Parts: sequence; C-alpha cells; structure tokens
Amino acid sequence: MAEVLLEVKNLTKHFPITRGIIFQKVVGLNKAVDDVSFEIHRGETLGLVGESGCGKSTLGRTILRLLEATSGEVWFEGREILGLSYHEMRELRRDMQIIFQDPYASLNPRMTVGDIIGEPLLIHNLATGKALEQRVKELLNVVGLSGQHARRYPHEFSGGQRQRIGVARALAVNPKIIICDEPVSALDVSIQAQVINLLQDLQKEFGLTYLFIAHDLAVVKHISDRVAVMYLGQIVELTTKGELYDNPLHPYTKALLSAIPIPNPEVKRDRILLEGDVPSPINPPPGCHFHTRCRYARPECSEAVPEWKEVNPGHFVACHLVK
Repeated sequence: MAEVLLEVKNLTKHFPITRGIIFQKVVGLNKAVDDVSFEIHRGETLGLVGESGCGKSTLGRTILRLLEATSGEVWFEGREILGLSYHEMRELRRDMQIIFQDPYASLNPRMTVGDIIGEPLLIHNLATGKALEQRVKELLNVVGLSGQHARRYPHEFSGGQRQRIGVARALAVNPKIIICDEPVSALDVSIQAQVINLLQDLQKEFGLTYLFIAHDLAVVKHISDRVAVMYLGQIVELTTKGELYDNPLHPYTKALLSAIPIPNPEVKRDRILLEGDVPSPINPPPGCHFHTRCRYARPECSEAVPEWKEVNPGHFVACHLVK
C-alpha cells in the first residue's frame, strides 16, 4: 500500500442560514459536509460518488480551503493545512489543484488561453518571458492541443477542448494531487471518454493523485482505484472499486448501482427505486440519514447513528443492517 498523501479527519462544513437585513440572526445550518473522514494514497484515484446535492463538491472545495471548514482536520503529507496562514496556504497550492466542473464558466473569457495557463506560473514565480511561452506550449501539447491555440480565447473552443485547457492549467505548477470536480459531467459521451483517458495517461506519466468527484458510477468504475459513496453530507461506504461493484453492502450503494445502464437489451437488472425525496441538509433525519428512503429500515435506524466500521479488509460501511 502506498503512503498516505491526504488524510481527512472529521471534516465538517456548515453554512449558516440567516434572517434579517440589518441585524442578521442565524436561524439554522445547512449541513453540507458532516463529519467526513477518509484518506487518499499517493498515486491512486479515489472516486467520490453520490446524488446531486449530497455535498461532494463542497467537500472537495473545503479540502482545498476554497471554502473554510467549520471543524475537522485535513493533513497533506503529514502537515495539517486548515490552520495554515494565507501565505503558507498560497505556497501549498502548487501541490493541490482543482479541475472545475463547468468548462464554460471556469475560464476567464477576457484572457487568452496562453494567459490562463501561464497565470499560475507567474503567481508562483516559476517562469517568465520566453520560458513561460515555451512552458505554455508544452502544456497544451500534453493535453492534446496545439501551441498555436495559446493566442485564442475560450469562446473559440468546444467544451471538450475547454476542459483540456482546464487540465493544462491544473498541471502547470506540477501538483501532487488534483481534485477533479465532475470534470466530464457537462460533456458529450464521446468527449467524456477522451478526457477520462487523458487524465489516466497524465496520472501514469506524472505520478498524479486524484480525488475524482462524479455522480456517474460507470465513469467512476473506469478511472478509480477505490470508491467512496456519499449521502447527505456523510460517507456511507468506502472500498476498492472491485469490491464495491461486486459486493455492495449499504442499501444506498445498491440503489445507485442498480441505476447503471447495461449496454445489452437482453440483460435485465432489478432496479431499486428509492422512495421519497432527498431530505434537506438543513434538517437531516435523526440516526441514519438514509432511513427515510431505505426499504430495509428498522426502528434502530432512526434512533442511533450507525457506526463506521470495517467489515472486510479495506471495506468500510456505516449501516445498522451490516454486522
């Protein structure tokens, strides 16, 4: 097992809900991320899956301190980073980068592609002048574009090309870990495959580590080494991708897997339809957050929070039904 590169301990991010205009009063909390713990090993890809609104993107941004955590710890290479100063965190951002979900909104339309990719190099004093231009061309070639594209603007590119530009920007400072925040969800299926293959090739070439956030379990299965399943701000199951897809234990994981389409009309899968709507993170259900939609729920599920336990080597789950 490779060394632990990133470790998250009891990470929580609550957004206050206020009332009033002049004198604002906190009347509630949006519990977007609620006591999450996991670790990522150097060189691996950890997939993070769940329904829209379950807190996946908030978790990724809180790890990078694009959002400040409410409580908890984030350790990167044995160093706790939530307590770092602005200048210390700025230096650390060379090692921790992000690829945003929307390739249309994540690029400044008033900057050329060369300026977009070169900006982190200037901020971290890594290259200037001719060296900067050469580095930008190298990065564009790495992601499958041409050096001539450096003079163009984002609106002149397709969605897949824009996401490649976002990948090049993330690679510019030679990071150790990249948080991929649903990098292919806004792209056509054929373009998704190209970007996924690009990310895998870059990981092999540069020894990158990924936290890959997505809601498409088929995509996650293709790229991930381990998979964490998130529901309403909490991780409910974590294991290797082979174990998760062959032996899912949590009822929510089983429901998600049953929704993956099979490209064979003769093969039928028993679809597990979840009842009711996703509860509000402002007022989540007591006990197990999933019990209001679980067909196997027992009285204890609404009374006590399930213990996070290792049921098989490397297979963790939080469910009263799993012994």
